[in-house]
Amino acid sequence: MVFIFSKTQSVNVTEKAKLTIALKFPPNKFSNYMIIAVDFDGTIVEHMYPAIGRTRPFAFETLKALQSKKHQLILWSHRSAGELEAAVIFCREQGLEFYAVNKNCPEEEWNENDSRKILADIYIDDRNLGGILSWGEIYQIICPEADNPVKPTKAWWRNS
Repeated sequence: MVFIFSKTQSVNVTEKAKLTIALKFPPNKFSNYMIIAVDFDGTIVEHMYPAIGRTRPFAFETLKALQSKKHQLILWSHRSAGELEAAVIFCREQGLEFYAVNKNCPEEEWNENDSRKILADIYIDDRNLGGILSWGEIYQIICPEADNPVKPTKAWWRNS
């Protein structure tokens, strides 16, 4: 399991996370995607629980881009009942549908004897040690092969 950490002064955690992902999840012949558990409050939106905070910059664009690469996204939240449903509806209104919500697959029936731990390859959560990276950094760690969407075609500072 890989947790995405933010950078610290003493350790380049982004490079460490890239290496960890490369070592733990090398490309294989069975699957080209990962299961990614994503928290809601403080991760997709600013932390305003129980209200829904403002969307964090590029959260939905990044999550939709990950889905377009066939990664399965699971909403992994402390929210329950009506508060969880409000978060799911909010995400749906932004054009994001999750593979599952607070469970491993859509068909799973949870009971109190089951663990609430979601089985995923990567967990994206603001409560990680060191906080959370920007969504652009998260995307580059998960999809290091992806090109930067903005590529200058020539040196803009030159006149010719």
